Amino acid sequence: MTFVLKPWPQSVRKSIFTPTYGQFRRLLVEAREQCGLTQTEVARKLSKPQSFVSKFERGERRLDLVEFLEIARALEIDPLKFIRKLVR
Repeated sequence: MTFVLKPWPQSVRKSIFTPTYGQFRRLLVEAREQCGLTQTEVARKLSKPQSFVSKFERGERRLDLVEFLEIARALEIDPLKFIRKLVR
């Protein structure tokens, strides 16, 4: 069986530029701040450089699901509650 990938329609934007992704980033920053953690402290928990946290918070780097779950664990937040808040 052969699969052919078709190009995306012109009207589809990368999710990093959508209002929903912007809200996702804002909620992550809010969650970090509510935990009283700095970007450096979160990065240390993730064994990543501080620039990793800075880049995803500013929208320079997109997070995948596994990374989001690791960040939720580092922030000690419930990922399901976070997503429910996002989609409200």
